[in-house]
Amino acid sequence: MDISNMLRSDFYYELPQELIAQTPIEPRNASRLLKVDRRTGKCTHDRFYNLKEYLNPGDLLVVNDSRVLPARIYGEKADNGTFIEFLLVEQRGENEWEILCRPGKKAKIGTRFVFGGGILSAVITDVLEDGNRIAKFECEKGSFFATLDQIGQMPLPPYITEKLKDKERYQTVYSNEPGSSAAPTAGLHFTKEQMADIEAMGVNIAYVTLHVGLGTFRPVKEDRVLDHKMHREHYEIPERTAELINKTKAAGGRVIAVGTTSCRTLESVATFYKEIKPCEGYTDIFIYPGYEFKVLDGLITNFHLPESTLIMLVSAFLGYENTMNAYKVAVEEKYRFFSFGDSMFIS
Repeated sequence: MDISNMLRSDFYYELPQELIAQTPIEPRNASRLLKVDRRTGKCTHDRFYNLKEYLNPGDLLVVNDSRVLPARIYGEKADNGTFIEFLLVEQRGENEWEILCRPGKKAKIGTRFVFGGGILSAVITDVLEDGNRIAKFECEKGSFFATLDQIGQMPLPPYITEKLKDKERYQTVYSNEPGSSAAPTAGLHFTKEQMADIEAMGVNIAYVTLHVGLGTFRPVKEDRVLDHKMHREHYEIPERTAELINKTKAAGGRVIAVGTTSCRTLESVATFYKEIKPCEGYTDIFIYPGYEFKVLDGLITNFHLPESTLIMLVSAFLGYENTMNAYKVAVEEKYRFFSFGDSMFIS
């Protein structure tokens, strides 16, 4: 396709509403798996618990260990009890956060809000150009994160309308570093037992951290893809992970990213530093068809929204025609889509 004239509408596909998964499947790894050959586009239907049949000793899975915050909190204006909703977007300092809030007109600089009957309070300290606010929080007792766990709700995507019964089902089993506004959903399929089985067969598992921002849910509004500006997200690659990636590549093994967030972390570092090394920073990398991958040999991912930056990333790795065909097959075969949906493995 002509990259310079690539349109958002090029990445549209018809999705029946009933294929949008509303609840997580049990057990986690019972979800379906669409294995797609990157060279030929051939599709194979399987279950996620059979993932190891497509892995080789010496491969490396790179997973994102970010943990989702129960980032949606409901409270009231301290002086008159007016309802307010906060959604934490990004930590800016100690107990200081960038937030989305509604109704926004109630959140002027200096306004104080209380949550959970007063165990948490916040004062608006700044209003940003895009309308987001900066809020400084204070806890009645205990830590901010412990208080958030007590009163906060999971920030489920807007297309999920069912109430989540168990908060942990919107976390990966290896989540460890709090900070995400949305789950790195490709990893939701793994069980601890499955990960142990995979390691036992000689496949290594390495961890990166990328805190998933709300930009994940923001649609591409520009008609021309190249006019879209990506949100930024904080990432970290620890020393052990950098070593494992470099050793795997040197030995001829495959580096397989679990999720677009792991993919964006690896490709950001390789693009910026021309190598994989221990580091941390912010990335706003936008991966779309025409991008030359520097690290990835495989990608495990869910099925993404039409016209989203995520389906564009998949198209860059799998190829545009192969991607749109795989999605067509998934719709015809009634796979479950989006955050709680089924999985695709591209290699």
